[in-house]
This record gives sequence, structure tokens and C-alpha cells, in this order.
Amino acid sequence: MKKLISLFFALLFVSFPIWGDSIRNDVRDGNRIWLDSKEFHQGEFCWKMIKAGDVKSTADEISSLGYDTHDWITAIVPGTVLNSLVYNKVYPEPYYGVNNKIESGKIPDISKVGREFYTYWFRTEFDVPESFAKRTIWLQPEGINYRAEIWVNGNLLSTMKGMFTNDYINVTDFVKVGQKNVLAIKVYPVDMPGSAKPKNWGAVGEFHNGGNGNIGLNTTMLMTVGWDFTFMDGIRDRNTGIWKSISLYTTGKLAIRHPFIKSELSKPGYDVSRESISVEVVNPTNSMDTVKCVVRGEIVGENIVVEKTLRILRGEEKTVTFSSEEFPQLIMSNPRLWWPVNKGPQNLYQLKMTVSVKGVVCDSVTTRFGIREITSDTNTPDKSRVFYINGKRIFIRGTNWIPEAMLRTSDERTYAELRYTRQSGINLIRFWGGGIAESDYFYQLCDELGLLVWQEFWMTGDTKHPQDKKTYLNNVESTVKRIRNHPSIAYYVCSNESSEVTGIYESLMKLDGTRGYQMQSECNGVHDGSPYKQVNPMQHYENTASDRGSRVDGFNPEYGAPTLPTVEILREMMDEKDLWPINKEVWDYLDGNGFHLMSTMYTDLVNNYGTSSSIEEFAEKGQFVGAINSKSIWEVWNYNKLDYGDRFCSGLLFWYHNCSMRQVSARMWDWSLEPTASLYHTANALQPLHAQFDYLKNTVSVVNDYYEGFNGYTVTTQIYNIQSKKVWEKSVSIDIPADGVVNDALVIDFPVDISQVHFINLRLLDNKGKEVSSNFYWRSNDEYKGKKTLTGPATSGFEELKNLKQAKLQTSYKIRKDADNYYVDIKLKNVSGSIAFFNQLQLLDRQQKPVRPSFYTDNFFSLLPGESKSITIETSKEHVLEDPVLVVRGWNIVRREFMLK
Repeated sequence: MKKLISLFFALLFVSFPIWGDSIRNDVRDGNRIWLDSKEFHQGEFCWKMIKAGDVKSTADEISSLGYDTHDWITAIVPGTVLNSLVYNKVYPEPYYGVNNKIESGKIPDISKVGREFYTYWFRTEFDVPESFAKRTIWLQPEGINYRAEIWVNGNLLSTMKGMFTNDYINVTDFVKVGQKNVLAIKVYPVDMPGSAKPKNWGAVGEFHNGGNGNIGLNTTMLMTVGWDFTFMDGIRDRNTGIWKSISLYTTGKLAIRHPFIKSELSKPGYDVSRESISVEVVNPTNSMDTVKCVVRGEIVGENIVVEKTLRILRGEEKTVTFSSEEFPQLIMSNPRLWWPVNKGPQNLYQLKMTVSVKGVVCDSVTTRFGIREITSDTNTPDKSRVFYINGKRIFIRGTNWIPEAMLRTSDERTYAELRYTRQSGINLIRFWGGGIAESDYFYQLCDELGLLVWQEFWMTGDTKHPQDKKTYLNNVESTVKRIRNHPSIAYYVCSNESSEVTGIYESLMKLDGTRGYQMQSECNGVHDGSPYKQVNPMQHYENTASDRGSRVDGFNPEYGAPTLPTVEILREMMDEKDLWPINKEVWDYLDGNGFHLMSTMYTDLVNNYGTSSSIEEFAEKGQFVGAINSKSIWEVWNYNKLDYGDRFCSGLLFWYHNCSMRQVSARMWDWSLEPTASLYHTANALQPLHAQFDYLKNTVSVVNDYYEGFNGYTVTTQIYNIQSKKVWEKSVSIDIPADGVVNDALVIDFPVDISQVHFINLRLLDNKGKEVSSNFYWRSNDEYKGKKTLTGPATSGFEELKNLKQAKLQTSYKIRKDADNYYVDIKLKNVSGSIAFFNQLQLLDRQQKPVRPSFYTDNFFSLLPGESKSITIETSKEHVLEDPVLVVRGWNIVRREFMLK
């Protein structure tokens, strides 16, 4: 048990080293002093904390040098109160077993013990370097949940309210240059913590999410009170704490902030862009003299420079604008456009702004931006919303992003999750309204990876609306100013399934004005979501997966299904005695109180592959079910893309693809960043050129996500029986339309005497006979008997898989290293006469635990007799402190281990 808990702490913030240039954080200014804690963030500062009610000293005493903190405990900053309490072993790890369950009594809930219980002082000491002398010194807290008093050297310099606002605090007159200084912050929880007690209103057909709804009276992370995709009874402290970084930096007499650049593209060619620039100038000086300054903007590397002179008074803040009418150099011919996944390159520009006084630069700020136009309308057959990028329609194959439940995150974790997201083929991420606005680094990676972002603003239909409208709008303003230059930001939405705060639309138009907006997630051409939980996969093809009626049509903001984690991960989240036989209480608690049906329907579907005798066997078969869940959903939407298929579909947002905490109902990867079969089978389904099989129609179709057509291609279908003998084959020549689908390119006529379980292999070849993509399915002869059953060729009758003869894989590998990374290049060949079914590669440490995060180019794959495959595994060198183990395993091959030296 102690070893398991230690592993949790090792994974809490997943502080992995940097993998080359791709993980660099361009928005973390190296000229600043970042006050991150030594613990988990590898910072340079020692933070301490104590419950505010346990100290009798005054605030000015606490925030002064010489104050005795020997009885305070170590704090994690950025982090939350509960993060630090768990780190100090005051409370057990919440993500293990039922430790977090209110009824367990192990971690006090704020609704029962009161706000004072989680009101804490945080304190650190810092040196102000001599280089800061004779300059204006600023302290910038980027995010505190929920209220905060910020004290420096005995002085209360600022108060903050709301989770998503930052502050710029002029500390020049209150710090001592060249000496040690004290920062103390008193952090209060949300005003209305709410409780997990269910209400009698909220989303129809779902669990009582959002507790009693009172959490919504705050501008905060609403899911902390409890939701069915995380803990139904929430996070005990509601994520009270300094959840984002604090930095110290300097400027000269004047400061500049919030540069913003807008692009207006010409129609219809999109070959001329008119840029307009704005930036805020601040005069923090005490002098009564008016300051004359020059504000300069440069689009770096493009020979575009603009300048303006202005005068600014003491304490004044001015917004300076540069238009293309005033400055014709801001008219750019043939700009390099930014495009999302599969549509073109992710071209980015850099804008640098400076403010100077008497020829001396006082402050400078840079931002990256992309030139593109994202619009949407409902000019569709069913009035559903369709999006356009640079004048071209885009079929949205998106997802919902759920933030880490206790905000235990880092740049390295963000990189890993977004790299997995890009690998999956997804092109849009929705920031669901009960979550958060993510880090600057998150948006930077979305820009670089071509991932569009749908941004919501912290309201849901399951919770009340903010009590303090001014605080809410201030938080919106702070967030929009921070993110609006990112080309990945595609759409603004006020709430999830609710309405809006009066004034938000006007505020967004004033602050930005370049993105579309709708009031809530289910209006204006976006219908309500579902399904959310396990169903018979055949229902996706039949379009009966939701009790709400047809959901494979129009634009669906929430449609998904779960995947069981791998056995190694299951062992990290509960005691062995609870794993097998399945302890329903524990499994259900780690499944949103059983919401996704993991201990019931999912288990029944796994048993359709034969009753399991161990957790190892159950978890292996559980990957089969998860793979079919993901493949069936994505391929049904592919088939009905835009003007193709049986009905008009403009977009799907999968519900959801990452995990906020340890849960048995994982998705493409689990919380610890170990991928499931869902990731790789989604990546296969979302290939830009893709051949796919329909389990209901028995047809093969080909999908194209490129804006280019391909003629003279060939799709080949092969059927193999349980003896791995090819019993049917057919090829057809096709012309694939740009951004289109060749529906039902061929119909499979299954032989009447085919074995109960058989296999389908699809290959797509270009006009020169080169393979472009491939796909592999397993199918049974079971008849589909309707949505109220667990029957059908994708669902049941797979017991005969046990009769698949043993296969043999020939394996060779080569190890490569660079400055930061460790690679294993693996070649596999099926040298037997039997299909090698559902093979998994694993990079394990000497304790047989997965090395995480590791990036596999493919996994959970099958190989025909004589077929070969090359796969690369990549991870950080710092994860490989001793020689790791490569495991090659599969349904019908002998497990092999290779000591990598």
C-alpha cells in the first residue's frame, strides 16, 4: 500500500522533463522570477502554509521578516490546499479506492466543516535582485481560487476575487532591493461551496450533477462540487488555493499589456489581410509630470513596423491602436494562413510591442498570432451549425476537455495530453463550462498542433448563476485578454446548457469581436448531447444510442463511451481485493457512482468474449470493448459527414477523451497518462484518408478529410475465418471527393459457412498501388436483436476467439537517444500461419509498471500471417534511469520480455 501511495505522489503533477523543442513554453518569460515551489514544480522557493484559524498573529506580522513558521507545513504552489495536505500526509490520496467518498470520513468536506476549515495562509520569502533597482517592480498572481489578500512586507497591497482573473501589483515602494522580502497570501474558499446533496432540477436523464447547485453562485471550477464523470461528491476543498503561478518582473517608467492583433481577410481569395493592433499603456509613476512616450509595434521578420507618440498622465491607462487605414504597411499580401489539423500548415507570426521614453525602452511584450478566419452559420439542410476555416467548410471531429480534478497539472502533463489528442486525429477541443480556462501553454500548443478551441465561461444548467455579475465579467475580461491572440480559439460560448450573464456578449465583442458567440452549448444549431454511458455498440450504427432520439445528426456537443484502463493502471487505483472479483462499491465510486455502467453493462459486454477468471483476463478483454466503442462512434459520424451518408452531420464533440482523476471508466488514456486501446482505434478511425466497415449495413466506405480529391484509388476487403484462412476478397476502384465520403463503395457478402468469429481487413491503395491506410475488424455471426439487447456482430458471440490458433511474432528493436529523449524502434513480423490478434507493446520499468508518459506510434493492433509493422516508442530519458523492459503481448501470442540495454 505504501508503494502505491508513493506512486501517486510521483504522478501527482507529472513533472516530466522537456522533450526537445516541441514542449517549450514560449509564454513563460525567462526574464521573470517565477515563485514556484520546490515541491513538484522544481521551483526555487520554499512555500509554507497554515490554517488561518490556527494563528493568532496579525497579517502584518505574518508577512514580515523574522516571523516564525516552524509549525507551518510545506505548501505546493501552484496548487491547492488539499494538494498540500495530501502531500504532507494529513489526508490520504483522494484518487485511491473510496478515500475521497464523503461517507468514508477520511477527508472533511467543506460543506460540513465550513469555509474556515480550508481558509489558509500561504507564505514564502524571496530576494529582489540588484538588477531590479531604479525600476518599477511588479508582482503578478495569475490565478487564485477564490478570494485572496496579498500582503508584502507587512502591507496589504491587493485583494482578488474569482478564479480566472490575474492581477498586476506595483510593489516597488514595498520591497527591498538586494534583500529578502516576504509574500504572504491569505486564501479563502469560494463564497458558496455548495454540497453534494442532490437538487430536484438540472439536466434531464442524467445524475444529479452539480450537487445542490449553489457552487454556481461563484465564478469558479463548478465540477468541484461533484459530477458524474468525476467524483459525484466532489473535491473536498473545492480547489481552494494559489492554483496558478506568481511571478516578479520589472519595467521602466511605463508598462504595456494585452497586445491584440486582428486580421481581416479579403474575399473570396483570402490573399490579402488587413491587420489592426491595439495595446494598453500604463503609467504607474508618482510624478505629476506628463510622460511623453513612443509605442512601437513590429511584426517580426515581415518588415512591418508601426509607431505612435502619445502623452500619458500619472496613473493613467491608455489603449493605443494602429489601423491599416493609418498604416498601410499593415496590409499584408499573400499572408501565410493558419489552418487546423489536416487542412493546411499551422503558420504563426510574432508581434513585438515596446514603449519607450526618451529613446529608452521601458517595457516590451511579444505575442504570437495566426492569420485566419473562422466563421459559422446554420445554412444547412437541418439548420445545424457548420464551421468554416478561411472560407472552407470543416467537419468538426472534436472532443470535450475535462481539467484535472484537483488542478494537479504542469506544462509536461499538458504537453503529453495534447500530444495524445493530436495523435487521435481530433480537430477541436471544447472547454466545457463546468471546468476552467486552461494555461497559456495549453493554448500555445493548440496553435502549434492545429487544434481548434471552443471556449466556455464557467456556467452550467446544473448550477445556479453567479451572484456577483461584476466579478464574473471581470474574470471573463481577464481571460479573453489573455487568450484572444491564439488562432486556435474558434468560438465563444457563455454556458453549458443554461443561458448567459447579461452583458457578456457586449463585453466579448468589445474585447475581441473576431469570433462567433452563442449563449449556451445547446442552441443556435447545436442540439442536446448524449449518449454518455455504455450502450450496445450496434446502437451507434442504428442511431438509437440515446433515449432522447436521433443523435447522429446535425451538431452534437456531447456523445461518448468509456474504455476500461489497462490492468497495470487498475492496480494503482484500488486494493487487489477490490479489483477481483469486482467490488461494486469501489468500482462504482470510481465511475461517477456507476454512471457509465462499468460494473454492469460494460462487464456484460466483456463477458461476451467469454467469462473471465482473473482481473488480467478481464482487463485484456475490456480493451476489445473500448476499441469497438470508439471505432463505432467515430466511423458512424464519418459516414454521415456533411452532405454525405443518411443524414446531415456537421460536427461531433466526443464526451470526453481525457480523465480528470483515477476512474475505471477511462477514455483514450487514463489519469496517469497510460493510453488505452481507445486512443489508437480513434486515431485509426480519424485518419485523414480512411476505409471503414459498417456492422449494420455490411458495407465499406472511404472518408477523406483533406481539401483535395484523389482519383483512381482502390479499396480492398479481405475476410478471414477463425483458422486465419482468407475466405472472401473484393476490390473496387474509386474516386474520392475532396473533403468527402465514398459511401458504400462495396458490399461484403459474407460466406454462409463462415466461422462464428471472423476478421475483416481493409486496405486503401493510391493510384500507384501504394497502401495509404488500413483497418482491421473482428466480427461475429450473431444477429442484432435490437437496442434493448446486448447482441449483434460487433457486440456478442465472441467466445470462439479462444479457438484462434497461437501466432508468433518475430521482434527486433533498436534504441536511439538524443539530448532529451529515449526511443525504441521496433519491427514486428507475423511469421506464423495464424492472425496475431490485438497485440500490445509496453515499455515497463523494472517494477513492471508502465513508463509514463510514453508515446507509441501505434498499439493494440493485429497482424495477418506474413504481415510486418514498425512502431516507435518515445519517452523522456529521465524516465529511463535504469534499463527498461519492452513487453510484446497479445491475445494469441506468447508474452515476451526484452531487457533494453
